[in-house]
Amino acid sequence: MSSFKIVVTGPFNSGKTQFIKTISDIPVVSTEKKITTEDRGIKAETTVAMDYGRLTLGGDTLYLYGTPGQTRFDFMWEILSGEMNAFIVLVDSTDTLSFQAAAELLDQFTNYANVPYLLVANKTDLDGSAKLTEIRRGTRLDSNVTVMPCVATQKSSVRQVLLQVVELLKKVHPAT
Repeated sequence: MSSFKIVVTGPFNSGKTQFIKTISDIPVVSTEKKITTEDRGIKAETTVAMDYGRLTLGGDTLYLYGTPGQTRFDFMWEILSGEMNAFIVLVDSTDTLSFQAAAELLDQFTNYANVPYLLVANKTDLDGSAKLTEIRRGTRLDSNVTVMPCVATQKSSVRQVLLQVVELLKKVHPAT
């Protein structure tokens, strides 16, 4: 029985808020605000500080912190990464232009802390989604890092991602 802080990050519109809302055992604390920039044509609201959810998974408690995706709120990234045990970089597999932004987030978050992480390809159920090998190439990710498919609206899919993160955490912290 352990507890872990997991940060869920990713480029704008990658599905971070939905990922947390789909799996959280508690009502998600969300800081969604109406979009007032040119991105308002993509979706109506965006996270401006964080999303927070919590769940129990196999006896472990996971505290999920979602970051804002827009770089104008990037000051929150380092704040949210404090004391994190692992992180997930979510990428929209239908938006190849966002792969570079995901690569930059991978670099940024690995600089914050030496913790386990995954690259998670969201929206893999949609037409035009890139293959995992294309996402790995587009994010310049080492072959030793796991890239997983996900559909953030499906609880079973999100659960699989989090089980993989916990497995990585248990390798780093075998006594927990």
